[in-house]
Amino acid sequence: MSEDAAKADLQTEPTKPKRPRPPTVAEGGTPVPGSSLSKEELNALRRDIVAQLKTVNDPEIPVDIYELGLVYRIDIDDDKNVTIDMTLTTPNCPVAEDMPAAVQMAVAKVEDVKDVKVNLVFDPPWDQSLMSEEAQIALNMF
Repeated sequence: MSEDAAKADLQTEPTKPKRPRPPTVAEGGTPVPGSSLSKEELNALRRDIVAQLKTVNDPEIPVDIYELGLVYRIDIDDDKNVTIDMTLTTPNCPVAEDMPAAVQMAVAKVEDVKDVKVNLVFDPPWDQSLMSEEAQIALNMF
């Protein structure tokens, strides 16, 4: 194979597809079957929780954790206890000990929320493809 043909092959190799952002409850989740909370009540609670999550910024990146795509799951049970699965930009993030507490305190401010549990997860690992378009624009990454 000539050098030019090899260069052409390299240029036409398929690029790795962008990994979709994990869906969050706030992006259209449905109530748990048998839940005593109405869909309207659940959606209002989710909206308020997301609003509080947007008040928590990553200290090294001037964007909130929700827009960064660090929140993977928000579960609300019948008693309005909230469980959040979230990740960090890296497993060795210097705020690994502080971030869950900051998230817990922010979500606990939502009226009617009884208890908040925050789980740190690293699957899937975070990468820039998980950021919202808003975050990409804020960081000039578009």
